[in-house]
Amino acid sequence: MESGPAIFAGAAFTLFGGALLLWTTVRTLHREPVAHGVAPRAAVALTSLFGLASLALGIWCFGRV
Repeated sequence: MESGPAIFAGAAFTLFGGALLLWTTVRTLHREPVAHGVAPRAAVALTSLFGLASLALGIWCFGRV
């Protein structure tokens, strides 16, 4: 019963983190801005950091099942 919410949260965080990292990588490789009005290095660093954090949180949620 308690594993249902953990599986849902793990899937949501993992999908979001993976998609954010993929989107950041594609935008960077095409030399397009990751965030408008922000320095390119700062935008890539912050989105990568939050993508990795979300991915790690999703993996942690799956580990709690």
